[in-house]
Amino acid sequence: MRHVTDNERRARLAVRHALAPAHRAADAVTATRALTALHATEPATPYLSVRARVDAVTIADLDDALVEDRSLVKQLGMRRTMFAVPRDLLPAVWGSAAARVAPAERAKVAKDAVAAGLASDGEAWVEERCADVLDLLADHPEGLTAAEVRASVPGLTSSQLTGRLLTVLGARARVVRGRNTQHWRVFRPRWTTMEHWLGEPPAPLPPEEGYAELVQRWLWSFGPGTEDDLVWWLGATRTAVRAALAAVGAVGVTLDGGGTGWLHPEDLAEVAAPEPWAALLPVLDATTMGWKGRDWYLGPHAQVLFDRNGNAGTTAWWDGRVVGCWVQDPAGAVEVRTVVDVPPVARRALEAEAARLGAWLAGERVGTVYPSPAMRPER
Repeated sequence: MRHVTDNERRARLAVRHALAPAHRAADAVTATRALTALHATEPATPYLSVRARVDAVTIADLDDALVEDRSLVKQLGMRRTMFAVPRDLLPAVWGSAAARVAPAERAKVAKDAVAAGLASDGEAWVEERCADVLDLLADHPEGLTAAEVRASVPGLTSSQLTGRLLTVLGARARVVRGRNTQHWRVFRPRWTTMEHWLGEPPAPLPPEEGYAELVQRWLWSFGPGTEDDLVWWLGATRTAVRAALAAVGAVGVTLDGGGTGWLHPEDLAEVAAPEPWAALLPVLDATTMGWKGRDWYLGPHAQVLFDRNGNAGTTAWWDGRVVGCWVQDPAGAVEVRTVVDVPPVARRALEAEAARLGAWLAGERVGTVYPSPAMRPER
């Protein structure tokens, strides 16, 4: 069995994730495919994730992919997390990860409806309101905000209840977050039907085929990874992951520290390390959140670079390892904070990346609800 060292894993990360300068992606969709999907829980994250991987990309470029071309689509999926997904991957997500999320979300809304005294049969109430929302949106091709949906559908007595009902419909692939009504850093979408947004949508794949497609793409992006990594990333059962690994013919390798990792069967050659590189990645970037086992690139710094719920803050990378985070001062300038000693060449490279990111942001400040301890104001 081939052995893959931590150094080779870091080389693969740099090349496959388009982070080393010589391997940056050509455009937003190519950058997204490099990562399988972009994390999109925070509105700014897709923009900043693409910026780190595509030279000379603009906010308008990602707007085009998300809104005009619709080559990337925001979809609730793996681990009940919002992703920006390449359009051709949607049937796999719908049939597997999203289909697993939808019943749990429906049960939450049904429970809320009963607790609020809106119905004695919560599940029937959910289905009736879902039908009402779909009928409403069918008559509004440009979509409606959540507030407008709430005002038009009887029984939606709170913004929380409305949001949860829309989450159910999103997980079922019936509605989608469409055009944003706010700034790129503040996402307030118009909700629309999948038919209005995509035309005639494709059918979801059967669950086993959907998981196999997701695992195949994940292996290209993140391999070698462990079974535990995949169970966590997908939010799936171990049985589903094992079946998918078998279906794609994944090849086992040994990893530093023991244990078995998995590679795509057409991805067995060693990946050479690129020149040392620096990168500044946003909160919840898909690279930082790609594996459950993170010691090989994060070291012992999870407690200061992730919040207590396991959400990654901003990260500063040097040559395949996380060495700190980045923040902005009151004027919007980007500052790097390291949590380990780095050599002078790394410090210079990180400062250059900070200047590059600062110039791209042009003084705009990016907020977050997931600050890590390292990001908090220094005292």
